[in-house]
Amino acid sequence: MTISLEKIRECLLKEHLLKEFVSTQTWSLTLPNSLADKTFDALSYDSRTVSSKTLFFCKGLNFKPEYLENAVAAGLDSYVAEQPYDVPAALGIIVTDIKKAMAVLSMTFYDYPQHKLKLIGFTGTKGKTTAAYFTKFILDQTTNKKTAMLSTMNSTLDGQTFFKSHLTTPESLDLYKMMNEAVSHGMSHFIMEVSSQAYKTNRVYGLFFDVGIFLNITPDHISPIEHPTYDDYFYCKRQLIKQSKTMILNHESDHFHLLKETAQLYSIPYLVYGNQAALDTDYCYQTDPVDSLAFSIEAKEDQLMVTGDYQLRLGGDFNKGNALSAILASALVGADRNDCQQGVKETTVPGRMELLTNTNGAKVYVDYAHNYDSLKNLLTFVKEEHPTGRLLVVIGSTGNKAISRRKDFGAVLSELADIAILTTDDPADEDPVTICKEIKAHITTDIPTKIIADRSEAIKEALAISLAEDAVILAGKGADLYQKVHGKDMPYEGDFQIAERLITK
Repeated sequence: MTISLEKIRECLLKEHLLKEFVSTQTWSLTLPNSLADKTFDALSYDSRTVSSKTLFFCKGLNFKPEYLENAVAAGLDSYVAEQPYDVPAALGIIVTDIKKAMAVLSMTFYDYPQHKLKLIGFTGTKGKTTAAYFTKFILDQTTNKKTAMLSTMNSTLDGQTFFKSHLTTPESLDLYKMMNEAVSHGMSHFIMEVSSQAYKTNRVYGLFFDVGIFLNITPDHISPIEHPTYDDYFYCKRQLIKQSKTMILNHESDHFHLLKETAQLYSIPYLVYGNQAALDTDYCYQTDPVDSLAFSIEAKEDQLMVTGDYQLRLGGDFNKGNALSAILASALVGADRNDCQQGVKETTVPGRMELLTNTNGAKVYVDYAHNYDSLKNLLTFVKEEHPTGRLLVVIGSTGNKAISRRKDFGAVLSELADIAILTTDDPADEDPVTICKEIKAHITTDIPTKIIADRSEAIKEALAISLAEDAVILAGKGADLYQKVHGKDMPYEGDFQIAERLITK
């Protein structure tokens, strides 16, 4: 892969991003003759991985001029930034928006891999990962496992080997590199979760999806370093609608009419799904009154040919909605009814509704539920499954972000939990005990509440005090095998593994 300076100039001018070129104190909109034939064979925003053939991006709130100075000292001679820096580099490419510039140059460098894939993007406050997994399991039926996926929990670029992503939606440079790798592996479809931050920080600037899915919207990620307001969060989420060729909308989402109006305003074709028939609902699901894991799909006009009976492995009515959104998305890119039925039947998600049985018979649920709606849905489902037992909930909240979750968790625990054990969950730079105390301050009922900072000890305590008819819920971490502490991923045994070890020892 290479990109020339002339191509860089052409791309930046086309997107109205170029301010000027800076070379030996000369500012110009034309390239110096001495650099006319310059090409780059690598892109980077990490100053530790550069050479004279690297195009370096000075990006991010934490960028420091010394990073660029170190890179130039290591042989770098060209950089992209929003302002000139006093460094002995041959060329500074100065742009109006570094994140947009990185996006358009990355897609150009990797030869527009998105055009070689069927691209499916999910957004929503909850359910993105589960819906993405449903879609992968369905499309694997029709593509012979030629489906790549970027997910919060697990990602795969070859359809079979999985790895942990650091961001729900990667930086644009990493995203196009991953797409290109998926193409090189012969992948035909690419599923990804699209976060609100991806739009706020222009990680997906200029990227269009064959199918976009808007699952739902509730307040989340409201904090000084994410979204200052719910309005800002919701606005960023809605950008997926403008950047999709076809949209799938959840009729039961809050502010559904604004979602529909957005699609209409930008002339984006859309389908609507829901849990009941309605005037503007195209597809709906009906729960089987006898089997809680069975449902059927009905439609006014079944243009996608997906109506019929379906069977789940994942519990909870909310997963029927997630499955239906995935069925519609998959059908739009080539799946048939049989693919959808088989894929939904086989879908499992690491860390989602995983079930163990304690030695005394109590059920243990491990789930990634990590915001108000997902936790409430989880506890509501478990309470229905265990009407005579208690709900013992082990949960914490992340540090440095999504501060509003602490109040939300207190509200859900007050309403549905019988015992709360508050513990550590990715505390970042904050004291996990302080976070737990903030959650506890929002519990308004007199349920027994303990703070045990060591998460494995918290799980041990929940199992020890459970009774046969109880349900123990380990919420928030799912299949995550790391705790984020002071900017580092610290190895963590995992909720399921800890519970399984304690049960079988």
